[in-house]
Amino acid sequence: MTLENSIIVLAKAARQSARKIAVCSTTKKNEVLEAIVEKLASQKTKIQAENQKDLDYGREKGLSNAMIDRLTLSDKVINSMIQGLKEVALLPDPVGSVKDSYVRPNGLKVSRVRIPLGVIGIIYESRPNVTIDAAALCLKAGNSIILRGGSEAYHSNMFLSSLIHEALEDCGLPGNAVQYVPTRDRAAINVMLAQEEYIDLIIPRGGEGLIRFVVQHSTIPVLKHYKGVCHVYVDEGADLSMSENICFNAKVQRPGVCNAMETMLVHKAIAPTFLPAMARHFLDSGVELRGCPKTCEIFPKAKPATDDDWGTEFLDMILAVKVVDTIDEAIAHIDQYSSNHTEAIVTNDYSRSMKFVHEVDSSVVLVNASTRFNDGGQLGLGAEIGISTSKLHAFGPMGAEELTGTKFIVLGDGQIRE
Repeated sequence: MTLENSIIVLAKAARQSARKIAVCSTTKKNEVLEAIVEKLASQKTKIQAENQKDLDYGREKGLSNAMIDRLTLSDKVINSMIQGLKEVALLPDPVGSVKDSYVRPNGLKVSRVRIPLGVIGIIYESRPNVTIDAAALCLKAGNSIILRGGSEAYHSNMFLSSLIHEALEDCGLPGNAVQYVPTRDRAAINVMLAQEEYIDLIIPRGGEGLIRFVVQHSTIPVLKHYKGVCHVYVDEGADLSMSENICFNAKVQRPGVCNAMETMLVHKAIAPTFLPAMARHFLDSGVELRGCPKTCEIFPKAKPATDDDWGTEFLDMILAVKVVDTIDEAIAHIDQYSSNHTEAIVTNDYSRSMKFVHEVDSSVVLVNASTRFNDGGQLGLGAEIGISTSKLHAFGPMGAEELTGTKFIVLGDGQIRE
């Protein structure tokens, strides 16, 4: 069977399974999630053995430390996957919930009810935990899912998807509701993106290059974000200790992720006091600083920033730093260079915090908290299937509810249109 035919067969099976998953009870869907939890816990040793094959492959291919970190299924990551499944099981079932209802003057009773989207395709890189998170959320929302991970995580993803397949069948549901494209051949992506007859939505997760490729070649609607150029603005009069902790966490905890801070903006009134200690803390931790002229004047060890630095997603221990005269200048800078992903303000002033929240146009805006909280699990979604920076359908982390649409249900008693 050719690659194209095999993926068409897979997509048809997903479409057939979607009909059965769409009408599953909440109890049955949660039963599947609990079965996956049991399999992850009991098969941890085998999961990590398969993951080791991928780690060896990745190191041979020269993957960066950040990519290896994303690829690794440590005990902590597996436990987080298990906890995410449990949290998704506890979430309200979005399917069948009534968004609104009203009665028309002619007596027609109109309501909008949440329904599954159908078949969702996920194309992603590195992180094999996405296999579990995506499957959990899609199933909770009554959808089938087709997964296509990166070649570097092939063994991990194949084994994890097989566990989900087993859990579905153990619970009396079609295993084909969750399928993994069983090839490293990149041509499979193009074939998958052409299956608009069977797949309702594509969600890419990975680097900007992958996401742009998917958008350019897909015949199916795509929910995406290209990159995370995230900012933290330290306002005039902000608490210095809080500011340092937030900025350090936003940059250093995991610099290779999309919600890490890439640019730090500092009000001129606080810069001479805040920047020297903050900059030394960054440098001592291996962060390269690229600053505006005022930053370099205050902290000469910073390298001069170029125009390109302000719009760059470094995904590394590199930080752009700019001193601004006002909060309006900070917001204008964000408006020019942000990728609409995540922005934060550190301030003790309520009115300025509300100004920032209302005027900054990003999917998550935080006050006095790290950008690292733009994450479905951290924001109470149990897990996330991705972060959308496009505003059609969803904006921000996507949980189970964002994997549903709505349909109108109209009840009448004989009305006809005049």
